[in-house]
Amino acid sequence: MPERSEVTSENWIDAPCNRLGFIRVPELTRTQRISRGDGPVLELPRAERNLDSFGFEFEAREFTLAQMLESTYTDGLLVLHDGVVLYEYYADAMKPSDTHLLMSVSKSLNATLCGVFVERGLVKPEAAVVDYIEELRGTSWEGCTIQHLLDMRAGTRWNYEYDEMAICDVSGYRTHSRRDIPTDTASWIRSIDNSHQHGGPFRYVSLESDVLGWVLERVGGGSFADLFSREIWSAIGAEFDAHIIIDTADFSVVEGGVCTTLRDLARFGQMCLSGGKLSGRQLVPAKWLERLRIRDPELIDAYADAPEYDAAKPDAFYHDNWWIFDAERGIYEGIGVNGQILLIHHPSRTVVVKFSSHPEFEDQRLFALQDAGMLALCESLVPAQRRTDDR
Repeated sequence: MPERSEVTSENWIDAPCNRLGFIRVPELTRTQRISRGDGPVLELPRAERNLDSFGFEFEAREFTLAQMLESTYTDGLLVLHDGVVLYEYYADAMKPSDTHLLMSVSKSLNATLCGVFVERGLVKPEAAVVDYIEELRGTSWEGCTIQHLLDMRAGTRWNYEYDEMAICDVSGYRTHSRRDIPTDTASWIRSIDNSHQHGGPFRYVSLESDVLGWVLERVGGGSFADLFSREIWSAIGAEFDAHIIIDTADFSVVEGGVCTTLRDLARFGQMCLSGGKLSGRQLVPAKWLERLRIRDPELIDAYADAPEYDAAKPDAFYHDNWWIFDAERGIYEGIGVNGQILLIHHPSRTVVVKFSSHPEFEDQRLFALQDAGMLALCESLVPAQRRTDDR
């Protein structure tokens, strides 16, 4: 691991500097605080287990949990079962009080805020983006609906390998020194064109989530940090403030810039698992989260030709900025590059949060390994009768 002085605003998202960089984001780039408010902290009861004997199979080999954690560059892992901490782990660089970059798990938080505004009638999923952002009339976003953004079915022209890296410069993750890309996120949104019609196949385009964030800020009358704090973060009993990256024009990087502690993201996950309710309060509409548990043939078909399609998960799809593995059983994830995971597993009543610093943005084998381990662990917690019923 590099020395602290070696991690800079230019290299912090690159390995091996990301090991420290992901937990020092407010020091390395521009951020805005997401206040936890002044309410009480939601205590997480503990009934920790020794999982040394837990094993699972991957690529015809048996892995222990410890081997999975080491092999996938884990910074922190928390397993919350029925609201009780079953297991908590931190690597040497990270402490429980450290916030960690969520990367694209941020999208799932943004979409959850959208559900709050939908319930209040401030946003309609079927409405056009340009109905909320007048500045986008006459641009490629004409004809794009809010739901297209939530499901990543806009027609945005996007070269994934090039543009998903370029967004790191445009959005201010690192010092912006390139001249071949827009200087800020809003400029890119206004200038980008389409490659196909809106409402077509699923294609992963981070910029679409930033458009959604822009809509939410416009209808909510404030920054994402203030709105998310007011509606969700200050109400879940978070222990620490969170943060979000903002670009040079103060645009909120909702597509991948949120930073939280491990335990606080678990509290958010528990709220999702509990149908939007926490400590007796309904924070997010239950029917918004129930959408994630409805098998949608249209979205499955839209996902079928995507690069992310996995034949082992034939009913998987992307919806409301979550990756749905099994809608009917209620198994879905927020996923971020370099190994960030928020897993909601309804059959076992479990939330798993994993922070990582994979050397590569997208190492498919490492993602598959950690998913295999976390899903196997959750399935081992499903009551035997429920497993029989599922079959």
